[in-house]
Amino acid sequence: MPETSPVFLETDRLVLRRFTDADAPVLLALDNDPEVMRYINGGRPTTAESIRERTLPRLLHDHPCTGTRGFWAAEEKATGTFLGWFELRPLTDDDPAVVELGYRLNRAAWGHGYATEGARALVRKGFTDLGAERVTANTMAVNAGSRRVMEKAGLTFLRAYTEDWPDAIEGSEDGEVEYVLTRAEWEKRRA
Repeated sequence: MPETSPVFLETDRLVLRRFTDADAPVLLALDNDPEVMRYINGGRPTTAESIRERTLPRLLHDHPCTGTRGFWAAEEKATGTFLGWFELRPLTDDDPAVVELGYRLNRAAWGHGYATEGARALVRKGFTDLGAERVTANTMAVNAGSRRVMEKAGLTFLRAYTEDWPDAIEGSEDGEVEYVLTRAEWEKRRA
């Protein structure tokens, strides 16, 4: 059943809501901060056209197996300030069993625990409401901040790997890492 409310999830300090086309300007600003994009594309600028034609369609995609989108705009609950986005999307449109966790927050939101708060809430929602059996997350091996968030959200290191990227960025020579949490592990920790 598709979402009817624009709000997907609330935590103590966050509101995660569906994206709309009107979010293009804040997405453009987020993706044009070289520090935010350092481990994504090496900090290269993003165009408004790319946001409209590539980013927004991905963020607005509905996944039939969960009846939800996989990406949500994150706003500070107290002020409505756009902080960035969170992802919890099934790896395939027809099976909710394995979902990918992700996040991209603006620099002003760093260091306040928002990424951990949102990630934990999404992991819980994935296991309790969306039919997930396994949550996975990936980042560059050198991205210590993102790796800490994964660990604080309950995921554990699974493997290191390398990929051939068309445009290598600083740190890519150290490869990527994957973290994972299964429903059984999550339930065991909660008991």
